[in-house]
Amino acid sequence: MDNQPKILAFAGSLRKDSYNKKLVKNAMKGAEQAGAKVTYIDLNDYPLPIYDGDIEANEGLPENALKLKKLLWEHDGFIIASPEYNSSISGVLKNMIDWTTRQATPEEVYLSCFIDKVALIISASPGNLGGLRGLVHLRSILENIQTWVMPSQKAISDAANAFDEQGNLKKEQDRKATEELAKQLVEKTKKLQLASVA
Repeated sequence: MDNQPKILAFAGSLRKDSYNKKLVKNAMKGAEQAGAKVTYIDLNDYPLPIYDGDIEANEGLPENALKLKKLLWEHDGFIIASPEYNSSISGVLKNMIDWTTRQATPEEVYLSCFIDKVALIISASPGNLGGLRGLVHLRSILENIQTWVMPSQKAISDAANAFDEQGNLKKEQDRKATEELAKQLVEKTKKLQLASVA
C-alpha cells in the first residue's frame, strides 16, 4: 500500500503575481522534503460562477467544481495560502469551498472531500498582521466542514518586500518556519494514515 501522503497546495488568490501563490510554493518545499507528493493548483485554472442554488438545482455542479472535488478527494491534506480581504478570506476561496462542499450525487456523503483531511493555513499580506484576521475565518470554516487544521500557522507581513525576484522568502527565519510547518503537516498526515489502518 502506498503510504506516501498526498498534499494539495493552492492559494486563495487569482492575481498572477500573488504573494500567497509565492508563499504556498515556499511551503511546498518543506512538504516535499518530508516525503509528501505535493500537487500545486492555481484557482485561475478552475473558474466557477458565484455559488447559486438555482444553478445547482437546474444544472448540477459545474465541471470545474467536480474537478476540484476530485482533487480534494485524492489528497490527504492541504496547504492553503489565504489572502486577507477586508479582515476575512477572499471571495474566490470561499466560493471554491461553497461549491466543493456540495453533493455531486444524492449518495455522496455531505462534505466528503473535506472530512478528516489535514490542513495547514498560511497567509501573506502587505499589512502588519500578515493576514492573521483572514486566517481566523478560514480556520473556523475548515473546522466546521470537518477538516483538521494544524494548530500552528504562519502569517507574513510586509509581503511586498518579503520575497525575492524568484519568489523565495528573503528572511531565513520565515523560510525555515514555513517549511517546518509544512513538514509538521506531512508528519501529522502520516500519523492519521497509520491510525486509520491500525
